[in-house]
Amino acid sequence: MNNTLESLKQQFVEPPEEFSPIPFWFWNDELSQEEIIRQIHDFHSKEVNGFVIHPRMGLSHETPYLSDAYMELVEVAVSEAAKLGMSIILYDEGMYPSGSACGKVVQQNSEFASRGLRMEEHPCGRDGIRISFDLAQGEEMVSVQAVLKLSDDTIAHERTINLDFDQDGVSFKEPEIGNWSVLFFIETYSKGTIRGVHQGQDDGEPDSPLAADLLNPKAVQAFISLTHEKYYAWLSKYFGSTIFAFFTDEPDLLGREHRHGLKPWTHRFIDEFLDCGNHEQNLPVLWFEAGEETRKIRSAYEMTVRNRLARTYYKQLADWCEGHNIGLTGHPAASDDIGLLEYFHIPGQDVVWRYIAPEQDKALTGVHSTMGKCSADSARHRNKRRNLNECFGVCGKESGWALNADNIKWYLDWLFVRGVNLISPHAFYYSIRDERRDERPPDVGPNNIWWPEYSKFSRYMKRMSWLMTDSVNTAEVAVLAHADYLPWQIAKPLYENQIEFNYLEEELLDGLSQLEDGEIRISKQRYKALLIENAEKVQSSSWTKIEAFVNQGGILIEISAEEGKKTKEIGQLSVNNANEIPELLMKLLDSAPLLQPASSSIRISCVKKEGINFYVIVNEGEISFEGMLRTELKGGTELWQPWTGTMERAHAETFAETYQNINFTIERRECLIIAIDPSQAGLGLHSSIQRKLMTEILNISESWRVQDAVVSYELPVLLSWTELEGMEHFSGKMTYEKLFEFTESLAYKGIMLDLGNAHEMVRVWINGIEIGVRMWKPYVFDITQVVRQGWNEIRVEVTNTLANRYDGQSLPSGLIGPVIVKGLLHMN
Repeated sequence: MNNTLESLKQQFVEPPEEFSPIPFWFWNDELSQEEIIRQIHDFHSKEVNGFVIHPRMGLSHETPYLSDAYMELVEVAVSEAAKLGMSIILYDEGMYPSGSACGKVVQQNSEFASRGLRMEEHPCGRDGIRISFDLAQGEEMVSVQAVLKLSDDTIAHERTINLDFDQDGVSFKEPEIGNWSVLFFIETYSKGTIRGVHQGQDDGEPDSPLAADLLNPKAVQAFISLTHEKYYAWLSKYFGSTIFAFFTDEPDLLGREHRHGLKPWTHRFIDEFLDCGNHEQNLPVLWFEAGEETRKIRSAYEMTVRNRLARTYYKQLADWCEGHNIGLTGHPAASDDIGLLEYFHIPGQDVVWRYIAPEQDKALTGVHSTMGKCSADSARHRNKRRNLNECFGVCGKESGWALNADNIKWYLDWLFVRGVNLISPHAFYYSIRDERRDERPPDVGPNNIWWPEYSKFSRYMKRMSWLMTDSVNTAEVAVLAHADYLPWQIAKPLYENQIEFNYLEEELLDGLSQLEDGEIRISKQRYKALLIENAEKVQSSSWTKIEAFVNQGGILIEISAEEGKKTKEIGQLSVNNANEIPELLMKLLDSAPLLQPASSSIRISCVKKEGINFYVIVNEGEISFEGMLRTELKGGTELWQPWTGTMERAHAETFAETYQNINFTIERRECLIIAIDPSQAGLGLHSSIQRKLMTEILNISESWRVQDAVVSYELPVLLSWTELEGMEHFSGKMTYEKLFEFTESLAYKGIMLDLGNAHEMVRVWINGIEIGVRMWKPYVFDITQVVRQGWNEIRVEVTNTLANRYDGQSLPSGLIGPVIVKGLLHMN
């Protein structure tokens, strides 16, 4: 037996604690040392081995953010975590977005408040115009220009005129007949805010803290001094051990609730704007359309702002963290801001507001569908070991507290198969007292129905995070990406045809990558094919390297440009739409479809860890899949179940010593791992393929006795308990019991209990023996070892959603069925 494989099996079953989920822990009420310690031990008992301390709305005014009283409680938490061997991420704000220290930066220096550029338009008459300036305190005139208006929102950009002005105003006379306007470009305070941690500090409230100017390096240094240095002064001995990172959260250049119509700006930014190749006459195009040049001008401005933010904010934070033996983690504001992840030691993103979800094709469409690979591919190409996702925030479908374990499992699988390997659930609540319960719900930890079973989730997250760490992704296809743009339309058919790819930033293609033997090589990745969705976005400097790649034999495929906008012919293959790419790629790479039969709902990632190949297979759809994986990888083959930690030999057939077909079934909400050990090739580990067949033996859907804590019911027919009088908004547990007679032969390969529909968490006993818990469909249990000939007692405990109680919902609840006893057969 391969010792490496045996070691990996042991680590898979009991993965190291470093791969624990690290949940956001909302400190949102009056805090006490005793309760902090109690909750930490509660986390630890559920195999949650770390947390992010997140000061949150509802924090008591008796414990001001960053006060000594607050820091004493942080020290208690960190000290207790250290005793238990837990890990901590410190959050750098109170509450979010990051960068203002809950308004303390601006309180220290009012000039550090967030700034923007506003445009003021003055239509002209034929006789010319004299306009006086009326600047508010703190405002500064940056530029004055005259533009020829072609419509309300369009200008003749080439006719724009820079105007000289003095401190009192500007004069202008039309050079020709037309609809002219004089535009003032004024640097001003954005008046943007953040969400604070105390009551009265939320959006639009009078005490909401002012956002800081993150493009001003001095303001950012003040932020670091107020927050990071404060934490270090209290907790320095834990840095680099218990404390392993600082989390920065979607910094917003203008702040929330900022003045309408502003563009991000800072003092003297016009100098950098011009030094980066922009022109002063381009400023009007930030507000008005100007034909074909509009996109390029705006992109150039946004790149200038983004590069400055990276330098003034992210780099300063990263340098501080590195100098104090911890990492920078968190995420920028946009889901595809891959360029801003450069300075993160642990790149991150966040699944929030159900922008991605199982329904309406949200898993694969739109900008948010790129966020999983945004952080994962940034880490892969920049040699970073971990990447993080802050997930589940406000992801309930019907209402806040309607998020269920079924969806949580779907989100986790969606992230893992895309390469995310550090999960930060949003959030565990210190308190759900009063309005705290409804602040960005739900609590996905100790205050929800699945908490007694949370160890199962913790173990699953550890196993999958372990597998996706220190392993090499084997994708041969790269999709060209840009600092602020990850193409999703070209990616969708790749996912649906199980063609693995990674997003490769254009900056990295130009810089860190090497070309060798017709491959793009960067870090541990090797790409034989490069796909381009929009050639217009590619910088002219990049085409030289792309052409060299093609000349070496590399595959270049692009979606055809619009008529009249043909790109340079360098040997690329053009397609009219993205759906043509999978078949073309498989032909060019001399590969066959991975799945038989085809399925658009199955996602596959192949990684190699310590010489063992692993296919990570995820079912993102709503029906089970049964079929075969065809692979050229050969060796001893096993099926690993990451939810249970169980393993079994795979049923596989080898053909002509060139490929093997591996038989598998994967249910909805399931992730399956196929492990292939090349050192066991040819050892006869394969067996004939067998198919499973389930046949109905007994329907036991009628005549159940149902009981809650007080009342007992007789239900002739199973139905949602919200249909019962007085139960419309009940959240809690109900127990279903009945006797059933089993008279069939026990000669089946297995006896299965299928509960049909249930909502949501189900625990089952047969003849007094507990046989398991399930939290999503299919609610199928193996009862082979406990069922007996004759009469059997079945008890089913169902816990429903808290949305009925907390959100006033009346969502389906309880055991609905049909409840079927089935026999399992194997057929060759």
